Amino acid sequence: MAEREVPAGAMDDVDVVTREVLTASRLLVAISARSLAEVEDKVTLPQFRMLVVLFTRGATKLVTLAELLQVAPSTAMRMVDRLIAAGLADRQSKPDNRRETLLTLTEEGQRTVEDVTTRRRGEIARIVERLSPTQRLALIEALAAFNRAGGEPRAQHGAGEETVPLGWADWR
Repeated sequence: MAEREVPAGAMDDVDVVTREVLTASRLLVAISARSLAEVEDKVTLPQFRMLVVLFTRGATKLVTLAELLQVAPSTAMRMVDRLIAAGLADRQSKPDNRRETLLTLTEEGQRTVEDVTTRRRGEIARIVERLSPTQRLALIEALAAFNRAGGEPRAQHGAGEETVPLGWADWR
C-alpha cells in the first residue's frame, strides 16, 4: 500500500491532526459496532460497557459500578436487571456481610466479552496488516503518545490476551 503524502505544515497544524484523529475514531467506532452486531439482540452498548467493567474488575458493588460508568445507581440497577435476565450477570452476597451484594459476570457474560474482543482484535489486525512496517512503527509511536497525552493506561498483554479488554480499564 502506498504511503499517503502529508500536506506541508500538517505536523504543526492541530486542525489537520484533529481531523485525522476524528477520522480514525469513526473507523474504530464502526469496528466496535460490527464487533457487537452478533450480540446486539442480547446487549446494548451501555450494557456491554458494564460487562467489560465487571470483566476487568470482578465482583463489584452496584454503587461502585454506577460511579465507574458515570450513571445513576437506579440506571445501573436497571442495566444489571436486564443483564441478569439475559443470563450474562449475577448477584452474589458478600461472604462476610450477607446484606451486601456484589455483581459478577456469568460464564456466558465472560464469553460474550471475550468473543466481542476477539472479533474486534481480528478486524483491527486485518487493517494493521495492510500497513507497511514503517507505517506500523509510526502508528505505534503516534498512538502511544496520544494515549499518554489523554491519560489512558496502556492495555497489558499476557499469553496473547489483553488484561484490559478493549482498553476499558476505568470509566471516568
